Amino acid sequence: MDLLEYQVKEWFGKIGIPVLPSQRIDHPTDLKRLKIRFPIVLKSQVHGAERAKAGGVRFAETTIDAIAAAQNIFSLPIWGELPEVVLAESQYDANQEFYLAVVLDTAVCRPVLLGCKEADIDWESAGERMHHVVVEQEFSPFYARRLALKMGLQGTLMQSVSCVVQKMYHLFVQKDLDLVEINPLAVSATGQVMALNGKVRVNERSIKRHPDLTEMAAKIISRHTSTKIDGISGDWDGVKMHGKIGILGNGTGSVMATLDLVANAGGNPGLCLNLRHAFLTDTTPTTFRDRLETGLKILEADNSIQVILINFLGSIPQTEEVVEVIARVVQQDNSELNSQVGHSNGSKSRREQDFSPLVVRLAGSEFDAAKKYLATLKTSSNALFVVESLDEAVAAAVRLAKPTANKR
Repeated sequence: MDLLEYQVKEWFGKIGIPVLPSQRIDHPTDLKRLKIRFPIVLKSQVHGAERAKAGGVRFAETTIDAIAAAQNIFSLPIWGELPEVVLAESQYDANQEFYLAVVLDTAVCRPVLLGCKEADIDWESAGERMHHVVVEQEFSPFYARRLALKMGLQGTLMQSVSCVVQKMYHLFVQKDLDLVEINPLAVSATGQVMALNGKVRVNERSIKRHPDLTEMAAKIISRHTSTKIDGISGDWDGVKMHGKIGILGNGTGSVMATLDLVANAGGNPGLCLNLRHAFLTDTTPTTFRDRLETGLKILEADNSIQVILINFLGSIPQTEEVVEVIARVVQQDNSELNSQVGHSNGSKSRREQDFSPLVVRLAGSEFDAAKKYLATLKTSSNALFVVESLDEAVAAAVRLAKPTANKR
């Protein structure tokens, strides 16, 4: 469950993370009673990403300009969601902007502190630019200072940033969160730090342990479209659409980017699943291999899916076992297909018509051996396609999802 920015800022302010003077706007006329000084920035309060590019962030110098801008924002859907709230906030002159986060990394089952001297990046695909510190034992300020030092910060700035990280971690623990993110943390010319935007992801299994979250959760769920597939929440673990190309990825950013590329290439995206984190239905700890097997079963059970596009970026645990899962699926289906074809009168078997081809793209040096092994697999139904680039993978998936094909 993701909170809206104005809710995040309220939490930040209470725990001592510096935030700008702001005011919640429920209607454009509320700006006539604005308590903060101009110039201001107006921000659409929606869960969709890239709201600035969509026109959901506007600047205003006067009350008249602010009311006109708010009217436009309230009527602007972003990823299909209309805002019920607009946040009015003071403007801030930033000399530098950083990225900070505390995230629960299920790969190591520990909280991880993240920091980067660049803003507006995705922590799941930042690569070597992102510095990280795993909180291996009981938390102490040492971990926060270590992250700031890894980022190359010194003196007062190092102390200010590490102090913010400490408070982010305390919030992370107090509220049983999966993610606390500040993007960006702005630094003024005088060295003052300010959280200009924040993101908080609440672990949905922990909501019942925090009565103060129950009402907030109910409002978010009723306002935000959150599809459930067999008990799996669409907001974090995946996105459900009734298209022909199912997508499996190992990060929210990579899954959404793949979805966008498929749509831009003229394809019809279907169910998209993020395997980086456990599904809500998982009652016991799961491995990446477990989630891959579950994801493949879910996509194969979806009657609308004609092609499965796998896009794994960076690194994943149990690389060899993951490749074994993909190979076993292909070999098993090929074996069943050959058996049925051998007993047919020459016409295509139902299994051959039903099976969803796999398009696999693995990006990262850790996948070199895996790609070579998968490339050696031969199937009479041409059910496996191993490609180098994401563009190639998308093109192959769109090509295979023929408009006239009917899986079932």
